[in-house]
Amino acid sequence: MGKCSLCGRESMFISGKLGVCLNCIREKPEEALEVVSKVRGESRRKFGLPPEPPRDPDGKLCGLCANNCRIGPGKVGFCGLVANVDGRLVRMGGTPEKGVLEWYYDPLPTNCVAWWFCPGCTGRGYPRYAYKPGAETGYKNLAVFYGSCSYDCLFCQNWHYRLLAARKKPVVTARELADVALRDRKVSCICYFGGDPSSQMPHALKASEMALEGAREQGRIMRICWESNGNMNPNLALRAAELSFESGGVVKFDIKTWDENLNKALCGVSNKATYENFRAIGDRFYRDREEVPILTASTLLVPGYVDAQEVGAIAEFIASVDPSIPYTLLAFYPQYVMDDLPCTPRRWAFECYRAARKHLENVRIGNVHLLW
Repeated sequence: MGKCSLCGRESMFISGKLGVCLNCIREKPEEALEVVSKVRGESRRKFGLPPEPPRDPDGKLCGLCANNCRIGPGKVGFCGLVANVDGRLVRMGGTPEKGVLEWYYDPLPTNCVAWWFCPGCTGRGYPRYAYKPGAETGYKNLAVFYGSCSYDCLFCQNWHYRLLAARKKPVVTARELADVALRDRKVSCICYFGGDPSSQMPHALKASEMALEGAREQGRIMRICWESNGNMNPNLALRAAELSFESGGVVKFDIKTWDENLNKALCGVSNKATYENFRAIGDRFYRDREEVPILTASTLLVPGYVDAQEVGAIAEFIASVDPSIPYTLLAFYPQYVMDDLPCTPRRWAFECYRAARKHLENVRIGNVHLLW
């Protein structure tokens, strides 16, 4: 049973470690965010990361993601990979020469959020975008796990990316990563996730361009896919989507919340750029490739916080771009700071599902084995 430090309410659906309940975040956002800022600061300090995106008026503008950190002398950006050294920005990751990441080959079909319509798992787009009319059994996805993020989710399911950000390694060049994809002719797609690719986009884009060039020379299929919070520099987001559009890949936005204050509480920053980039990609590309949806979204159903009200508003927004965009609701497993919450209850998940279906044609619940 967690307790809200503001209203005193107790419930198994309140994270005592977060310190505030959903109602107080919505109704007393300034007070709630002050409580959470202390929790976030303590959690990030362990990894040498600043508690919030720096806004030093005399600092250097990074501009690599939508946080637009202004980094003062001797300080680092929110992602931990950019530092102001003697008035000059030094990038310790995210450039074509330096990607802080881990990679592995993931046999297809895989448990990708987009599995229910992606070419690698279903054969959609065959023969242009897939090797087989069904699942590409025998082929592989190159999974690229970036060791940094432009969000700071206190329920993070892959929280250990922060260890990579703190160590600034392993380091892989874009050329080396492209060669990893090209040297195994059974690799038919590359998926960037993490952490998040948003804070290392120049590296990911260059690796993708090199891999696609090599694949064309070899006469191969090579889909480029992204799993991101969407908090990208808008120009880089459109370039990423362009590469996916051309190659038969999918852009997956993990939309955490609808309420901006809730996003700030749970994830540390605004979600405005996420929605702006989602709409821009949808308007530019979605209706021009019917055989494989280029754009999809997912939401983690954090019990007690991401409820049917949130999901309904998210779904309504997605439908305003196109009501056929696939949307996946993911069951939550307790991790990181908010590990004092239970898994998503079945009742909670189906309330959210019904809220989403009011607006969208294609909705699924994922991680159903976690529901109780």
